[in-house]
Amino acid sequence: MSKIDDLARRTGEWLRGGGPLSEVVISTRIRLARNLAGFPFLSRCTAQQRNDVQKLLKEQIERLDLGQEIFYVDIDQADELDRLVLMERQLISRQHAEGEGSRGVGISTSETIALMVNEEDHLRIQVLRSGLGLPETWDEIDRIDDMLGESLEYAYHQRYGYLTACPTNVGTGIRVSVMLHLPALKFTGQLDQVFQAARDMRLAVRGLYGEGTEAVGDFYQLSNQTTLGKSEGQIISEFEQILPKVIDYEKQARQALLRDKLTSLDDKIWRAYGMLQYARSVSSEETLFLLSHLRMGVNLGRIDQLSLKTVNELMLSTQPGHLQKLRGERLAGEQRDAIRAEYIRQRLHGPSEN
Repeated sequence: MSKIDDLARRTGEWLRGGGPLSEVVISTRIRLARNLAGFPFLSRCTAQQRNDVQKLLKEQIERLDLGQEIFYVDIDQADELDRLVLMERQLISRQHAEGEGSRGVGISTSETIALMVNEEDHLRIQVLRSGLGLPETWDEIDRIDDMLGESLEYAYHQRYGYLTACPTNVGTGIRVSVMLHLPALKFTGQLDQVFQAARDMRLAVRGLYGEGTEAVGDFYQLSNQTTLGKSEGQIISEFEQILPKVIDYEKQARQALLRDKLTSLDDKIWRAYGMLQYARSVSSEETLFLLSHLRMGVNLGRIDQLSLKTVNELMLSTQPGHLQKLRGERLAGEQRDAIRAEYIRQRLHGPSEN
């Protein structure tokens, strides 16, 4: 069994369900964009230069002593299904999965660390934590950056800071992102108002898989848009100012539903539960939509037949890549929807007869 096959059979770090405020904050992620001095940006690299960058960075990644094993995946040589699984687990970006040319990723066994090589920049360092944990996540990624910086020369300008392929990353190269589950704000029609406030503070709102993706199942990512002219501490501090407000708005909306719209709330939760128990065909998008309601029901104590662990596992195992990995075969869309429904029924102890 390959490392990726093994990954596909367990819940990823971002859905572990632990950490502070995990009922609203799914995960905390920080990325650092770095490029090597002496090499062009990837858009200007020759195929040989891309190979040289990957070889150099792979050697440095495999030498890192982070207290846990790091295994390296050559993305260019990886199977399409393996790339999809890594993307669904938030270990590589969609751009990295669908790109071309020499590229790879180093992944820690805990899945808290991913080191993407030749994505948009030569190196993207990522640290991921379940729940809200900005200071801890920053301390870890800063340590890794320092360790790599001892043997690598980064492209750095005395005035502008770290030089990156995208101008919005120039400076610190930091991208802070939190994934939020906001079903009550969606239910009560307050989501647009909250997101406008976030945008006013120069935060980007994205979908489940980051840039270029739509929100599915009431899951959203908030991230900083620019890094130039601000220190890492300032950017993290901005997050620490607005996040408690967004979290509090969601909590207030949940309490308002319990107080004023309990019947409607229970109907939404139990209707989702019933559909998942009895459906014979269900898409991955609809599955996330229904599981979002179940997750809110579990967190609010409205449903005790399910654990948060089961809901989180289903969120990942029913995604296209994972479903096919667990099944051990390639599946066409309609066939995949039927097998997904069967798998969910079995996990929920619903009827499995035809």
